[in-house]
Amino acid sequence: MIKHFTRNAGRDLVVGDIHGCFSRLQAHLDRIGFNPEADRLFSVGDLVDRGPESDLALEWLARPWFHAVRGNHEDMAIRWPNGHMDTTNYVQNGGGWNVSNPREKQREIADAFGALPLAIDVETSDGLVGIVHAECPFPSWQDFTEVLVTPNLSNSLRKAIIEAALWSRERITAMENDTVQGVRAVVVGHTPVDRFTSLGNTLYIDTGAVFRSRDFTILDLETLRPVDLRKRLEWA
Repeated sequence: MIKHFTRNAGRDLVVGDIHGCFSRLQAHLDRIGFNPEADRLFSVGDLVDRGPESDLALEWLARPWFHAVRGNHEDMAIRWPNGHMDTTNYVQNGGGWNVSNPREKQREIADAFGALPLAIDVETSDGLVGIVHAECPFPSWQDFTEVLVTPNLSNSLRKAIIEAALWSRERITAMENDTVQGVRAVVVGHTPVDRFTSLGNTLYIDTGAVFRSRDFTILDLETLRPVDLRKRLEWA
């Protein structure tokens, strides 16, 4: 449910929602000199759906330098083989690529996504940075992470916390500037924004790379500023 990373000797970067645009992301990594021997890339989730290369998600998850939290689109893929996801709703949200997969592949995808943590935190020189898909549903990061590892938590409460972490837009809808305590910053995706946006110490980095004329935001966890991607790629 929560995965912790100690401070890295190389760069630690985090990317907004990928949505099956892996080749485009790789082109940016090549351009900014990403070193897989030293650097790490974190993802705020939503690896799949809507884009052209969702089938590459498992290949990327197998890379030792790539680490993702679970997003709501992973949640839908987990539900699908178990009959807990409406077909029409899933396809409308970009899941057609998975609906057409053989049942064995659907189960492999669901198992891989089910193994993803709900949250990641990373040590930096200026303090801990949290990563979760939608938002931190507690006033402090420690309250959130402690609840995630509580063994005797009721199923209803656990479900509500997971739902909020994967799906909620309450903070950005209300434009809440409250600081999440006990953490330097919380990096999230889920809600597409026109540009890198902050509310208190919650940083929104889903800038809609899957949509035409939009692009990725890749954040440097040391500086908490977007990496300069230099020349923007043309939509292919």
